[in-house]
This record gives sequence, C-alpha cells and structure tokens, in this order.
Amino acid sequence: MKFTVDKNERYTIFKLDEENLNSVIAPHLKSEFVLLSNEGVKNLIFDLSDVKYVDSSGLSAILTANRLWKDQGTFILTGAGHPSVKKLIEISRLDTILTIIPTVEESIEYAFMSDFEREMASDHSED
Repeated sequence: MKFTVDKNERYTIFKLDEENLNSVIAPHLKSEFVLLSNEGVKNLIFDLSDVKYVDSSGLSAILTANRLWKDQGTFILTGAGHPSVKKLIEISRLDTILTIIPTVEESIEYAFMSDFEREMASDHSED
C-alpha cells in the first residue's frame, strides 16, 4: 500500500496513493489508522484524491477511522471527488455520518476550527 503522511501540530494528512481502496488495502489501512490514533493524532484528514474505486472493505476502513477519532478529535474525508467514489458514499449514506470536505485546504481550516471549538468548550467546562 502506497501512502504519504504529513504530520502537523494540529492535524495529520493521510493521503492514499492508490487508485483502489479495496479488500487488499483495507486491512493495512485500518492498521495505519490505529497506529496514528495511538500516537495521539488529534485531527486526521484522509485524502482520497487519487482513489477511483472503493469497495465495502474500503468503506469499513473509513468507518473504523471515523470511530477511532470520535472521542479524540476530528476525522475528515477529503478528495472524494471521483464519480464512483462519490456515488458509493452517497448510496451507503456515509455522507450523513462522515465529515466530508472537498479540498485539503478547507479540511485544514475545518480541523483548526474543530480544535478551537474543543478548546473553548473545555475552557468553559472548567469554570
């Protein structure tokens, strides 16, 4: 599985450099997500810009990441622009569950805002 990871203080971008997110890749992807989660990555941006096909095990890997980051920060799916990928996400109704943002730049802004909102909420809960 080919991918790149760009770690920053407030977010990490995980870009899958494959055309297919399928049953061959999904188990490795889940392992990488668990590792990043265990490292304490607060906001994960999963970039699917190069992906042209996703199957059910690929969707399962995406849902695994969404679950891992539920209590830890934010999981953002970006670059899911290929028609077959978009259609599968819509058919499976994942667009109602996941945070899907069109571009990496907008995803980074969203991650910063989410962090800011969490910090503000924790500040108020200490009052």
